[in-house]
Amino acid sequence: MASTQSPRCAVLVGPYLSGKTTLLEALLHASGTIPKKGSVKDGNSVGDASPDARARHMSIEMSAAGGGYLGDPWIFIDTPGSIELTQEARNALMAADVAIVVIEPVAERAQTVAPILRFVDEHAIPHMVFINKMDGATQSPKDLLEALQEISERPLVLRQVPIREGDTVTGYVDLVSERAYRYKPGQASDLIKIPEAVATDEQVARTELLETLADFDDKLLEKLLEDVVPSPAEIYRELSKDLREDRLVPVFLGAAEKDHGVRRLLKALRHETPTHQVAAARRGLPSDGEAVAEVFKTVYVAGTGKLSYVRVWRGAVKDGQSLAGHRVSGILKPLGAQHTKLAEAKAGDVVAFGRMDTVKTGDVLTPSGQRPAGFRTFPQPLAPVFALAIHADNRNDEVKLSGAIQRMLEEDPSLTLDHDGDLGQLVLSGQGDIHLQIALDRLRQRNNLKISTSKPKVPYRETIRRSVKQHGRHKRQTGGHGQFGDVHIEIHPQPRGQGFTFIDKVVGGAIPRQWIPSVEEGVREYLNKGTLGFRVVDVAVTLTDGQYHQVDSSDMAFKIAGRIAISEGLPKCDPVLLEPIGLVTISVPNEHTAKVQRVITGRRGHILGYDAKAGWKGWDEVTAHMPQSEIHDLIIELRSLTLGVATYSWKFDHLAELTGRLADKVIEEHGGRHAAAAVS
Repeated sequence: MASTQSPRCAVLVGPYLSGKTTLLEALLHASGTIPKKGSVKDGNSVGDASPDARARHMSIEMSAAGGGYLGDPWIFIDTPGSIELTQEARNALMAADVAIVVIEPVAERAQTVAPILRFVDEHAIPHMVFINKMDGATQSPKDLLEALQEISERPLVLRQVPIREGDTVTGYVDLVSERAYRYKPGQASDLIKIPEAVATDEQVARTELLETLADFDDKLLEKLLEDVVPSPAEIYRELSKDLREDRLVPVFLGAAEKDHGVRRLLKALRHETPTHQVAAARRGLPSDGEAVAEVFKTVYVAGTGKLSYVRVWRGAVKDGQSLAGHRVSGILKPLGAQHTKLAEAKAGDVVAFGRMDTVKTGDVLTPSGQRPAGFRTFPQPLAPVFALAIHADNRNDEVKLSGAIQRMLEEDPSLTLDHDGDLGQLVLSGQGDIHLQIALDRLRQRNNLKISTSKPKVPYRETIRRSVKQHGRHKRQTGGHGQFGDVHIEIHPQPRGQGFTFIDKVVGGAIPRQWIPSVEEGVREYLNKGTLGFRVVDVAVTLTDGQYHQVDSSDMAFKIAGRIAISEGLPKCDPVLLEPIGLVTISVPNEHTAKVQRVITGRRGHILGYDAKAGWKGWDEVTAHMPQSEIHDLIIELRSLTLGVATYSWKFDHLAELTGRLADKVIEEHGGRHAAAAVS
């Protein structure tokens, strides 16, 4: 591909510890963007520049860095590898022209990139694989490719074969040019003669490469059938076209820490990565029209305020210009945590707009404020799989905490916050315990807040199993007007899911009409916390009779009478605890399906069935009913069994009776009014 003045964007994705941040550093150094490489270990890398990331020695948010290579402008975006921080990678990929999937040379860990490969395949994002840490590889790339192919929808093609001296990889043979190179740390590799020891492997791998390319080009297939060897220029053209159309996945080798293979990767990116116009067309954006910028990341920076990272898909945006009714207050070109001010952002640029306070991630900004017709929307954020109840230690900080959380939710759409008034708790949900701990640390440090957490309460309910007739009377004489209310009620169980029903069967004016709603109010008030200490459901209360006094009866008197009747009658109705049951769907590599089934039964779950997961090679979906109390830390156990990749979703399904020791324990912990009733 010819040199272009339009910036292209490459996003680095891959599992935790695959070396993405180190590769970013190597790419920036090899391209001349930075004079000297930093390192994650020393805490001076361009990526992972935040104090949080350096304290944890891991990427916790995307890092963008602009640079250039051989005259072409580039933007590289490093993303976190933790499965719990996947939302960052997904958001960055929506701004990508190409994705570089970084993976370690261990076939047994190939499954860890399944969610990433599925996402880029689903969104037709062109992608390459960079097998990192080849300097310490003990397996052949072919073994890893076979494992990766089991989970990739696109065919993978090896672009290089390694040259080994003993157990050490010292170079590679390029399968297109058929040239061999010896690695030189920090410098361009030396051209050498192809060693005889790898000549056979090179020919086999090159044939496989050409045969895969021929699957997409009839002319190339004819040449191969006629034993005509295509030129390197023809092969490069085919590779560029097939990558642009997301037909196949080229695979490169290297060791970023030692700069091995980094320049070869840069050259492949330069010649084969499609332009931003191709990515824009893939998203459904026409080439003509007004300027279009899409927000893919929101961050609040101390001393700077809110920054909205955007990809400019079309046109140009000037500082001070109005987009969607918001004034652009500064255009910043990123280099990790550092920014350079620009007067204008052009098509293809990745920049940060300053202080667009009401703009959020996923928004499309245009001068007219109109979203371009056909432009595909941002994917929905990941559903939460882990939650903690949180509260400020100092009640005076609650308003401050609320504002801080809202800013954090803007930064990370995969976090959610729910206020459960019934249980009196604020619940923060996300992608796992590490994800929430990172979020909580940010809240504490950025806002000087003291926050405590606990396991979220489960919304247990209670109901009854038998009917009772009950009389309730409230009579009090206090001098002057007294208080008098007398009611007769019948309490009946209802089918599950019916809730509460109040029925008025009073005849003959035994209770005047204006006071009957007060009886219902008293009953409902008590049912908010019943005999066992929980909200009572699926109960019908019928008001059948009563008495009143011409002077002493009132709304309050009948409300109290109704409450007395239900409070004395309900314990006689054989109360029973109800626990919420969820419909759980677990996504898991099929090699771990049996383990997951044992997890379900071990958590009092009932397996409903399992089947192949649609669109996911080698994955199953297992469905089950499981008590909500057993779901809280389910994701932790699932990930520990599956190299971190299994996940689940759930929704409330029904309430089920809970008896025995488990019920006794729940009632005791929640301080039920008559805990002994459950024992009986």
